[in-house]
Amino acid sequence: MAECGRRGLSLLEEARSRYESLQISDDVFGESGDDSSENPFYSTTGDSNSDNYTETNPDDARAGKARSQSCGPPGSVSNGQAQEEGWSDSLQDLSVPHYQDTHGPTQKMPATATAMDFFQLFVPDNVIQNMVTQTNMYAKKYQERFGSDDGWTNVTLAEMKAFLGYVTSTGVNRCESVLSIWSSGFFSNRSIALKMSQARFEKILKYFHVVAFRSSQCGSQGLYKIQPFLDSLQQSFASSFRPSQTQVLHEPLIDEDPVFITTCTERELRKRKKRKFSLWVRQCSSTGFICQIYVHLKEGPGPDGLDTLKNKPQLHSLVAKQLCQNLAGRNAIIFTGPSITSLNLFQEFEKQGIYCCGLLSTRKSDCTGLPQSMLINTEAPQQRGQSHIKMRGNMSIINWYNKGTFRFLTNAYSPTKEGVIIKRKSGEIPCPLAVEAFAAHLSYICKYDDKYSKYFIFHKPNKTWQQVFWLTISIAINNAYILYKMSDAYHVKRYSRAQFGERLVKELLDMNDCSPTQ
Repeated sequence: MAECGRRGLSLLEEARSRYESLQISDDVFGESGDDSSENPFYSTTGDSNSDNYTETNPDDARAGKARSQSCGPPGSVSNGQAQEEGWSDSLQDLSVPHYQDTHGPTQKMPATATAMDFFQLFVPDNVIQNMVTQTNMYAKKYQERFGSDDGWTNVTLAEMKAFLGYVTSTGVNRCESVLSIWSSGFFSNRSIALKMSQARFEKILKYFHVVAFRSSQCGSQGLYKIQPFLDSLQQSFASSFRPSQTQVLHEPLIDEDPVFITTCTERELRKRKKRKFSLWVRQCSSTGFICQIYVHLKEGPGPDGLDTLKNKPQLHSLVAKQLCQNLAGRNAIIFTGPSITSLNLFQEFEKQGIYCCGLLSTRKSDCTGLPQSMLINTEAPQQRGQSHIKMRGNMSIINWYNKGTFRFLTNAYSPTKEGVIIKRKSGEIPCPLAVEAFAAHLSYICKYDDKYSKYFIFHKPNKTWQQVFWLTISIAINNAYILYKMSDAYHVKRYSRAQFGERLVKELLDMNDCSPTQ
């Protein structure tokens, strides 16, 4: 008994050593829980696997069973054709070339650096000054057209910083209405309310702009009001941090606050507008730092012709190419969800020196060129941890069973190497190394979402460009906190994410006492 326990512990230590940079706890290899509830790979419900290709209509069960045995998802190839194209049960060892880049912060911040110093790595004074200029220009034009506003005076740089601080405070206090700061209710905050009157704040909110007027170069682009800011933010992300070899493409958790949804009235819910955009990110799986963002408008014109695409796999494939355009030749490893995973995309990335490992779904993924035999469930009973792999060139398709069949496509991990997932209740479950790596890195990103998404700015404007702006400001603050935790400043004062946000708000408001509430 003791020997089995020691063997299990050594396996866990060996598995954890492979992902030491992730600082993973035992929960990564544990049963489903709060931290992994958003990760479909760890869910143990009936719909948790990678969308098995089977018929569910009881009235057509026999016909469906016959079809599922003879054909697979659209684009998949028959067994004979798969053999002709080179898919084989014969496996060969492979290794990914060495990562051609360093990783971590690009500059050393002093131990005296403040929250504002880290935030201004991404949103410096010249960017905020541009907001001042554009807001004053918009206010002038607005009043020329609709009449003068006696209560308005041009906004200053200090006022714009305070304006940003007030809106940012909604992510610290988890309050959707920024005007609650000046109220007498639960979310009132007299300590910061005295820095600016509510009337002045509302005036700035009325005229606030990042780009006041459309230029001839913008054409019909839907995000022209914040595109220069997004470009500046992308550049600052890239210049401030270099990600590790392993990165993840996904949509971060930005849905409505569940507390608000459960407490608001039906009338308030009807007034809410659905998000008209989707936001995708490329995220360092070792630190959680978001390296690049891509905003896709669901309605209206968009860049690169993406607005004309109705096929989701094709759309997501183009989004992935946009997010990875700066990774060519670096031998990065990209983890993807089912909507991005496809043989054609992975092969195209491999030519650019980008390697992939993705969860495969027969309903959500583009299965073109994949063997049907690997996409249809077998009737034979399977044991947990049992796997079947086919290989073509450097590409492997993996079927792994764990309370359901999970499918993976990868050219980043050798199919001959084995890994292990250790669950607290079930013990150790053998798996291919690619499955272990996917589980470890995706679970870390799920933990990041659970921890940091609750600090996103809660202010919910109606205009799409403003929603995108405040969302990207939230991402910038989270990135600033990650750099803070990796700096000497963190060893001087170990602020939590909430304390860091509170400190940043006070520094934006230029308050003398910047120490956060304990």
